[in-house]
Formats: sequence, C-alpha cells, structure tokens
Amino acid sequence: MDSDLFSRRRAARFAQLLDEANGARRHHVRSRADDQLTALVAVGQRLVAERPAVEVDAKFRTGLRAMLVATAERQGMDAAAGTTPAGGTEAAARGSLLGAVTARQVRARGAILVGIAAGAVAVSGISAASEDAVPGDALYGMKRSTERAQLALASSDLSRGQLFLDFARTRLNEAGALRGDLAGFGAVMDDMDADTRQGVRLLTTTAAQRSDPAGLDAVNTFVTGQRKAVGGLLDGATRAERDRTRRSLALLDAIHTRSEALRDAIACGLPAPVGSDALGPAPTACPSDR
Repeated sequence: MDSDLFSRRRAARFAQLLDEANGARRHHVRSRADDQLTALVAVGQRLVAERPAVEVDAKFRTGLRAMLVATAERQGMDAAAGTTPAGGTEAAARGSLLGAVTARQVRARGAILVGIAAGAVAVSGISAASEDAVPGDALYGMKRSTERAQLALASSDLSRGQLFLDFARTRLNEAGALRGDLAGFGAVMDDMDADTRQGVRLLTTTAAQRSDPAGLDAVNTFVTGQRKAVGGLLDGATRAERDRTRRSLALLDAIHTRSEALRDAIACGLPAPVGSDALGPAPTACPSDR
C-alpha cells in the first residue's frame, strides 16, 4: 500500500466505493487505485457483518466518541457543505462547485473515521478475549495496549492513578498464574510494583495539591485489599518466590505509612510538601502542641 493511498482524491473515491457497496447509485468512473480500495471496502463490510458479540465498555465508547468528534472538528467536518454564495451566475456556479467538492471531502473523511470506528469495535472484541492472557500468551501484548489506551483516555491524574492501581491488581492475578516460573513470576511482580508506585504517586500528589484526602482513601483501600492478596502468594511458594513477594509487601507497608503521614499533614493544615520521591510528596511532621 503506497504512502498516498489516503490522498484527497483517493479518499473521495473510497467514499464512492463504500456508497456503491451499500446500494447507492454507481459512479461510472474507475480509478487506478480501485483494486486496493476495493479490498479495503471488503474489509469494512466484513467488520460490520462479523462484528464480535462483545459488549463495549461504556468508558471506552465515550472516549472513542470524544476522539472521533475532536478529529472531525479539527478536519473541518462541521463546515457547511454546498452553500452557494450570493452574486452573479458565474459566482454561483463557482460556489456550487466548491460546495460539491467540500461535500465529497466531508464524506471521504467521514468514511475514514467510520473505518476507524469499525476497527476499534473489532479490536474491542480482541481486547475482551485478552483479559485472561499472561506473559507469553499471544494476546498479552493486546492486553497491555488496551491498558495504555485506557490511560490515554483518562480525564485526570486521579483517574489515571486509580487505573494504575487496577493494573497492579491485574498483575497480581497474572503472578498467581505464573508460580513455578521464577523468571516470569519475578517480571510480573516487578511490573505490579511499578504500576503500584505510579498509581500511588498520582493519587498522593493530587491529595497534597488539593488538600483533599479522597485520593488517600483510594490508596488505603487498595493497600488493604492488595496486601491480603499478595500475602496469599506466600502459601506453597518456593523460597525465591517468598523473598520476591515479601519485597512487594514491604512496598505496600511503606505506601500505607506515607498515606497516613500525608493525611496528618492535610489535617493540620501544612502546605503541600516540596520534596517528593517514588511514592509522591514526602510531608514533614505536624508541629507538636506545646
């Protein structure tokens, strides 16, 4: 597929072929790119006809719609099409021609966006199928790509922080499936701790900046449930697996200590801490009453 496949002229022809495939009036023209475009039209029809029976997550649907609307606005798809300027016959003819060209461009761009949307729906089916994948499985890359897409669509640091903690829970489930494979187990536990730090840092930073402990509540809820689940990995584990698991437990203990220190700092009205580390702001102790 050459690099100018979606030039304006070919995009307009692609829109025509899509129309014809859906029963519209045939255009008695032929382009040198028709063979390539016809193949893409066939793919589009298959995506519509064979869409997976998967319920698309509401957040994903909302994020995708926002992305498509933003793209449409950038491309000028909301410009009025077919407007004929007032004036003489020659000016009206030029306006009519310009309107026709604009309409074709709008439909061509719309065809491309419809293709993107159809592809996203198809990918969502693969994403759902990859939920139980673990490192080494064919669909594991799709699973991680879906997580990155969720982060990209998150609307705030608070939402991103909570997503990272959700991913840490997911990594824990993967670690349970990889017991007996020390290399795989250790790698997933490393990823789990990295996701934990990322999420905690975002949530504690938000709490300190807003002087609002809501983010700390999410951290504490996570630590309580995650510590119990991580501790469950110690049962029947090898010595190496126990050592690695205890490192994750120590991280959770450090997070709980930091969260409580920040909560105390907010309660006694201290300003947002200047210092920061992997777990976010590092508060000073509240002044003692004398």
